[in-house]
Amino acid sequence: QVQLVESGGGLAQPGGSLRLSCTVTGLTLNEYCIAWFREAPEKDREVLSSISRRDDSAYVEEFVKGRFTISRDIAANTVYLQMNNLTPEDTGVYYCATAFPLADWLCPRVIAAYSNWGRGTQVNVSS
Repeated sequence: QVQLVESGGGLAQPGGSLRLSCTVTGLTLNEYCIAWFREAPEKDREVLSSISRRDDSAYVEEFVKGRFTISRDIAANTVYLQMNNLTPEDTGVYYCATAFPLADWLCPRVIAAYSNWGRGTQVNVSS
């Protein structure tokens, strides 16, 4: 049974940083895509970043590029999302999920392609 558990959320000040973790059990991390999503208040869930089979396949959406970084620890079966220079607009529930890769270096960017969702971790950015 595949399970994903997000952690690391909390309260951060504008300009601050948080590192989210997504610990995966039941599948081999570097055989699937793992992506991070955000659901802000009164907004649709959106994809933020993903990583496919290859170590150099990290992808970050343009609107968070330069502030968010995805990485993984295969031995720990964990994917991370490092978030820097946070703003109040980053407030929301952050989820991770799995998908079959489109290629060793490419993950889907549509939410419908993802399954095995975690329960999310809340991030609040406020002064």
